[in-house]
Amino acid sequence: MIGTFHVSQTETPDTSAPTEGYDAYSIQQKWQARWAEADPFRAGGADDTRPRKHVLGMFPYPSGDLHMGHAESYAYVDIVARFWRHRGYNVLNPIGWDSFGLPAENAAIQRGADPREWTYANIEQHKKSFREYGSSYDWSRILHTSDPEYYHWNQWLFQRLYERGLAYRKESPVNWCPNDQTVLANEQVVDGHCERCGAEVIKKKLTQWYFKITEYADRLLDDLNQLEGFWPQKVIRMQRNWIGRSVGADIDFEIEGRAEKVTVFSTRPDTLHGATFMVVAPDSDLAAELAAGSSADVRMRFQDYLESVQRETEIERQSTDRPKTGVFLDRFAVNPVNGERLPIWAADYVLADYGHGAVMAVPAHDQRDLDFARAFDLPVKVVVDTTAPITGAIPVIELDEEGVPIDPGPLDTLADLDPGTTGIALTGEGRLINSGSLDGLSKRNAIARIIEQLEAAGTGRAAKSYRLRDWLISRQRFWGTPIPMIHTEDGRIVPVPEDQLPLRLPDAHGLDLAPKGTSPLGGATQWMQATDPETGEPALRDPDTMDTFVDSSWYFLRFLAPNDPDEAFPSREADRWAPVDSYIGGVEHAILHLLYARFITKVLFDMGLIDFTEPFSSLINQGMVLLDGSKMSKSKGNLVEFASSMIDPGADAVRTAIAFAGPVEDDINWEDVSTTGAQKFLARAWRVATDVTSEPDVVWAEGDASLRRVTHRLLADAPGLVEQTKFNVVVARLMELVNATRKVIDTGAGPADPAVREAAEATAMVLDLFAPHLAEEMWEILGYDGFVGLVPWRTADPTLLVEESVTAVVQVDGKVRGTLQVPARIDAAELERLARADEKVVRSLAGREITRVVVRPPKVVSFSTH
Repeated sequence: MIGTFHVSQTETPDTSAPTEGYDAYSIQQKWQARWAEADPFRAGGADDTRPRKHVLGMFPYPSGDLHMGHAESYAYVDIVARFWRHRGYNVLNPIGWDSFGLPAENAAIQRGADPREWTYANIEQHKKSFREYGSSYDWSRILHTSDPEYYHWNQWLFQRLYERGLAYRKESPVNWCPNDQTVLANEQVVDGHCERCGAEVIKKKLTQWYFKITEYADRLLDDLNQLEGFWPQKVIRMQRNWIGRSVGADIDFEIEGRAEKVTVFSTRPDTLHGATFMVVAPDSDLAAELAAGSSADVRMRFQDYLESVQRETEIERQSTDRPKTGVFLDRFAVNPVNGERLPIWAADYVLADYGHGAVMAVPAHDQRDLDFARAFDLPVKVVVDTTAPITGAIPVIELDEEGVPIDPGPLDTLADLDPGTTGIALTGEGRLINSGSLDGLSKRNAIARIIEQLEAAGTGRAAKSYRLRDWLISRQRFWGTPIPMIHTEDGRIVPVPEDQLPLRLPDAHGLDLAPKGTSPLGGATQWMQATDPETGEPALRDPDTMDTFVDSSWYFLRFLAPNDPDEAFPSREADRWAPVDSYIGGVEHAILHLLYARFITKVLFDMGLIDFTEPFSSLINQGMVLLDGSKMSKSKGNLVEFASSMIDPGADAVRTAIAFAGPVEDDINWEDVSTTGAQKFLARAWRVATDVTSEPDVVWAEGDASLRRVTHRLLADAPGLVEQTKFNVVVARLMELVNATRKVIDTGAGPADPAVREAAEATAMVLDLFAPHLAEEMWEILGYDGFVGLVPWRTADPTLLVEESVTAVVQVDGKVRGTLQVPARIDAAELERLARADEKVVRSLAGREITRVVVRPPKVVSFSTH
């Protein structure tokens, strides 16, 4: 059961033993002080010849103290980092804070304070909690994205994108949060609401800054193939769906009374002959222009309709089960292949930012178009005969229970399937009809042919369309990276000279930070004043700040040299440490953060600054920690805070309980996580170390053979289990080893048995992944200097991994009728002989003749009597 403290398929530990003598809090304090003094987890320098691993957890936002959701994620990060150190790697495991953003600003507004004060006070609390948690960070590489030393390089990056044509400014409908009074990227709108505050999002036209991520859409999609097997399949699928590449054609339609043609993207250009009307997005510039050229009555009806659409969310507009609405604009397009006049409607099921904001409607073969056509009595023209066989198709013949073919009865004809009557669009494969020279062609051949014809006529071309939209980065808030651009008096927009970077935020005191639709920076009169670098004339700064996803899109590179004043990151360090080997964090960032980081990585690659195209070689997504059935969240008020759990039962118990609670990717119900059970297990492990009486140089081979086999199976199996993120299984195997050690201590040679020392030392080393304070204490008790966290992983003795005996199962007619303890190397003949002689098997057969025998030594014998 996920979240319940138990051992699956191992001996259940005796957790009833008291924890007397085991002082988890004192042990914590002792080893945290020693780590702080020695700094043992700092990554080695350029002269370190060990192989390298860059392990990184998604950095936290400092909104108050950490909670148990963070405790889960950062426990997993530390397990991975500590494991690779044991395996002989030079590990880089840094920590920083994603410290710009709305929560800090909103908290400051509520308190009448500077966002800096609130943010950096929380960061100090985070640092204290991380140290108390035993996290093995390289504390020399701290960064805060709200430091000028960091956002200097955000501004540098912005200007490099601007130079390459990848940063631009335009007016367009944007998602607007009326509560936070700022724009949101599409990805920050969840079910029509702001992901930060939950307010219903509306559409509003603003001039904003964008990054041209669509320029990289194909690479972002195709390069996901590099990540197959290294990223969770769920995340790869989400990325693919979000980019949403569609292949088809751009088709140019003439509009009566308009000089410029309108381009429509379609994935089914083969159905162009079946287009009977055109639909444009009501909130598009095209719809406004077409309505403006119509009668006063049309203009009034269109305006009323537009106002109603602007109150709808995109989710509502895309819903397939709501009635279709729209307004006829009294304008007509001309079908380029047959000259037919197509009435143009404005309808909310078309979005302004999809394709070109207009679609050719083919109601016979598209369900949404058909629903609209039936609602407004528009013509439906079938151009694909879905009853016509495709070459190579094999009819499916159904058989009855006796294997006789079932008469299918009269087959549907095209007339039976008429969408105008049935209300069901014909979306299947078939052959073209009513389409002139395309008649008789299959879909694939018809698409190729119509594209050839359109290109020859100059009325269309092969094209791709994407669900992905350019990244809207402008924010009308104070607490973010200032956009490093200058607006001149003659309307030019020019970069802030590079030698003037970083362009620092002004002092917040005296500024009105309350959201009001425009950036608070606009009220910093003196700060806004700038000079045109080309003419020396007065100019104004850009008042907006950057989306905080810019901060997190490249921070993993800044960790390579967080204090470098001369460049964002040295290429030589990127060559050593990047890309990130293991990236660990929540699946809620599967689209937003990861997509942007992948985009920026590809831009930096094109700039020649790095030699890789994907930022994170391996991705580990943990499940959520739930309380009262919901994800822990400050906004929901259902937190179990990090700091309060660190005293009793102690950080080690929390870490161990989390690791043991279930598979990494599954959600954990905090109510089911037994930190008390973990504390009792750790106390048993501690007592094992205190009971050892043999010296460190004892000959292990002279110890109890059975216990040594348990020890060496753990040493052999744990690395594979850790790499598969089966941390809960490793903890269960540790419990098994502690129990086995306790049995030997209590019998036979007892505490002096060399195998007991060997098992205790192995326990300390493996336990370092989960309970590092106790592991260090055990290592010291066992007579060693130095840190167990730096001890190389011990190699298992292969001779101790051979099973002396195994349990074989004997089945009769598919049911288990007996078990046998047999040698691991038993052959098939001997195993069958023993199975036939077993009393339980003999009774089960009751004299029946055995007709078939399957023997799979050493585990299974199966007899059949039928």
